[in-house]
Amino acid sequence: MQYLTFVSGKDQSVTSKESLMSTKPGKQIMKQSLFKSKGFKQFNKYKEEAETEFPNFVDRFAKGLLNEIQSDTDPNSTQQSFADEVGSTGIILDASEIEPVKSKLESLDVLKDRVLRILDSNFVKMTFPVFNALYDGAAQYSKSADPQLRQDVVEGHILAIDLSEPMDRIVDKDEDLDYLDDYKLMNPYILKLARDKISKGGDQVLKEFEEGFKDARVGQYIDEKLKSKPTRITEGEMTLSYKKYRAVMGTAGRNMALGERPLGEIFYLGMARAAEGVGCGNEIEDSIKNGSVKIPSWPLYYTLLSGDVKKGFEVTLEKGDLYLQDARLAIKLLPDNFSHKEFLEFLFLTVDHYNQHWYNQLQKANKWSEFESNLPK
Repeated sequence: MQYLTFVSGKDQSVTSKESLMSTKPGKQIMKQSLFKSKGFKQFNKYKEEAETEFPNFVDRFAKGLLNEIQSDTDPNSTQQSFADEVGSTGIILDASEIEPVKSKLESLDVLKDRVLRILDSNFVKMTFPVFNALYDGAAQYSKSADPQLRQDVVEGHILAIDLSEPMDRIVDKDEDLDYLDDYKLMNPYILKLARDKISKGGDQVLKEFEEGFKDARVGQYIDEKLKSKPTRITEGEMTLSYKKYRAVMGTAGRNMALGERPLGEIFYLGMARAAEGVGCGNEIEDSIKNGSVKIPSWPLYYTLLSGDVKKGFEVTLEKGDLYLQDARLAIKLLPDNFSHKEFLEFLFLTVDHYNQHWYNQLQKANKWSEFESNLPK
């Protein structure tokens, strides 16, 4: 009984009947599915479209990458330029390492395997249906449908989001250890493919992407910096670090309307705040799985302020609710009779359920003493 896309993915427990029955938004999701509400039907349509089209996207992605790798006459400069842009030399290959990795990846089958590995991500899988729906809603509003442009702009932003997967795995060294060098070689070409596709939307759309990409890197940098001073994190720093969520999804939302106001700005508000809401649920989920309060995170910030781990997580759930209230303001700002309003309402319902689900799991896990003993001193 799988209803969700925005927050599903690898962990199917979130979308089980038992989980949906355990939260108020989950029960609303089940009710809407039972009565085939407009929001549910739209949501399901885009979910099925994404599943059907996914293999074709994988083929285009792998072939595009292969072409970029084979046609690059100076891969060392490509690696160095990428390191300069993202501000880290730890995510590229040394000059002497490039040739054997490049030679291996010049096989389409090998490259497709690596592409499928990095696409096995909750974040990537949840965004395809969302971006397609937003693009269609904007196109219907402006009466300017263009199927090829839709594919380019949506896939460009998916590729940009996907880039975070190999980069995170390289930095964290917690999975795919045998493929990290392959990812190092692939990363600059993934970014180039993303830019090429997004640029089809015009100069303003590309400019919005570049600014969002820069903001996301700022958020990621702050996030890394806060790991070294967990007991002295400020509210301002936490909000700044959340750029890693709002810049990525907000900018993509804006660009699904090709940057046109008012829809572009409304989409930014809805997607940015929903992504921040998901961020709160993600911090609860990660804390359960790791057996300690995530560093940095809202649960840690609120725990250290209150001196109470339970209260820290309770307030984090409320923080997620505040982000979602902001996201729902965007729906109220949509033009009258906007065709995909119910889609967005259903989408935000799934975010609400996701956060509630992991908060419920937290109560069941009863790891309070373990969390307490692992708090940074």
